[in-house]
Amino acid sequence: MATPNGSSFLPEEDLLSPILGELKRAVREYTTAATEATCPDVRQMFTHLTTDTLSLQGEFFNMMKQQNMYTAGTHALKYDVDKQHKQAQQSVQKTRETINQKTSSMGAYAHNPNVEPHATNVSPASYM
Repeated sequence: MATPNGSSFLPEEDLLSPILGELKRAVREYTTAATEATCPDVRQMFTHLTTDTLSLQGEFFNMMKQQNMYTAGTHALKYDVDKQHKQAQQSVQKTRETINQKTSSMGAYAHNPNVEPHATNVSPASYM
């Protein structure tokens, strides 16, 4: 809201920070939706939304940073990042091994879907 002289009640930074926060939240929500979707078309739609929103969030962040509206936290040490990356890779590997072990032992008892995959009634690219 502008004052009679054309200035804002709040500094631009205070107006833009909630938008950046909302973009971060949307990425988390879209990522969750993509990982929980069972329909390939819905999963693809949320994957595209995640990618597009991440890109927009990055552009928005860079704009705010260039205008000195955002102070980034301290930089992470390469050692710490590499350690976290290695732990994540090990976790993914263990998960894959567990899935393979559990599904291979199921044999004839493995669950088969009881419905046919269905076509989407809305084009995945129509969200933008």
